[in-house]
Amino acid sequence: MEDISFREAIPILRIFDEHKAREFYVDFLGFRMEWEHRYGEDSPLYMQVARGNCILHLSEHHGDCCPGSAVRIEVSHIRQLHAEMRGKQYKYAKPGLDPDEHEMCVTDPFGNRIIFYEQASC
Repeated sequence: MEDISFREAIPILRIFDEHKAREFYVDFLGFRMEWEHRYGEDSPLYMQVARGNCILHLSEHHGDCCPGSAVRIEVSHIRQLHAEMRGKQYKYAKPGLDPDEHEMCVTDPFGNRIIFYEQASC
């Protein structure tokens, strides 16, 4: 019998406005749009964004998930990421950096918290 292997989880975050989602996830956080899907022209959007090995699904579908979720994303060079985001002058978020915890939290326009963290070296 083969061992069961687990892969990375892909969080689904609820969104309500396609323009605001792209502005936040693509323009501000630096994710790239990988694909999008709608069942019809007037149907809700479901899309995938990614940055490096991190993949997020964003959904306008009511039953997929609840707004106000939180996801933790491990990164390297948290200070560099912090400087990058602060340099973008996104008017809806000015993330701080907790140097003791090696964490930076941003909240998207839909109430979802994205917590970027770097493993502390021992």
